[in-house]
Amino acid sequence: MVHIKKGELAPEEKALLEVIGKGTVQEAGTLLANKNVRVNCLDENGMTPLMHAAYKGKLDMCKLLLRHGADVNCHQHEHGYTALMFAALSGNKDITWAMLEAGAETDVVNSVGRTAAQMAAFVGQHDCVTVINNFFPRERLDYYTKPQGLDKEPKLPPKLAGPLHKVITTTNLHPVKIVMLINENPLLAEETALNKCYKVMDLICEKCMKQSDMNEVLAMKMHYISCIFQKCIHFLKDGENKLDTLIKSLLKGRPSDGFPIYQERIIRESIRKFPYCEATLLQQLVRSIAPVEIVIYCDQTCQKTHWFAHKKICKNLKDIYEKQQLEAAKEKSEEENTDSKLDVDSNGVTEEQPEAGPAVPQEDCDAKGPEEGEKASLQCDAGLECSQEATAGPLASEE
Repeated sequence: MVHIKKGELAPEEKALLEVIGKGTVQEAGTLLANKNVRVNCLDENGMTPLMHAAYKGKLDMCKLLLRHGADVNCHQHEHGYTALMFAALSGNKDITWAMLEAGAETDVVNSVGRTAAQMAAFVGQHDCVTVINNFFPRERLDYYTKPQGLDKEPKLPPKLAGPLHKVITTTNLHPVKIVMLINENPLLAEETALNKCYKVMDLICEKCMKQSDMNEVLAMKMHYISCIFQKCIHFLKDGENKLDTLIKSLLKGRPSDGFPIYQERIIRESIRKFPYCEATLLQQLVRSIAPVEIVIYCDQTCQKTHWFAHKKICKNLKDIYEKQQLEAAKEKSEEENTDSKLDVDSNGVTEEQPEAGPAVPQEDCDAKGPEEGEKASLQCDAGLECSQEATAGPLASEE
């Protein structure tokens, strides 16, 4: 590999860096076709054109540079930054994903010992942190689609690699979402297929914990999905289309407040069964398990699926809301009456004088509660989230 010195740029290379910031992909393509332009040239700070494009959020430029052979793992920056680090700092999920797909190494550290994910977390780019932590190359899964050692058959049939990879790389880890992904694919929604898949997930989990660059986040994710696969197997043993029953069981809440007990039980059970008790992440989860936030539907299908359970508590939520509004209006009216009486006494005004009346009529205050409560009811009837759902209980299941 030819050593490239920092800051020694040809005029065409300087023009390329300017085009990356202000120009078009077509202009960049024309410059890259010039024999005087090195795709991995370094500016005075050790930044390559790919680093510039990643930091400036230019996805098309990044793809163009990668097609021309840009080194995604170049580590010549003065502070040890890589293109993935710049992508993570920019907050652009698509560029971060493009760097990962191009082979960016996630465990490389900068001059102060931070990885790309840690840098993104430090500056608040949590979406990029999620992308990096959830990235799982298809090639790592393909390893299990070939017989290894004395095995006559692969641990994972090749036809299951694609559907399983889709589940692994999802960033929505709500148990209902994962079961829905399984249910949508006929290849996965079979007891035999899920048996093979969950065993492969357990192997990946073990490898993540025992490799030199331990990845506790990915290991916990693999274990969690494996537990949901095993729960699906249990339901599939009872007959066809039983995954729909599992979804409804996960969504069904207790009558008093709609709290989805079954969801919480599965999540806590998966954490309890994680086989590596010494893992720092496991210890943090055990210490910090707390109520999750109110329900957020991932799409319209999911929302309609949950309606059978949600509609049972909508009326109760409306009644609670109306009662709260009426009580608040009553308290406000009483306070205003008290203040008016104090003003009358202090000014020597008699009770017959009209000036002593309350500033806001009682009827107007009371009218606010039912009117707003009716609005909330119409929202629920239209299939929208109930804005008073925070009163429904201490859990939070985010879907």
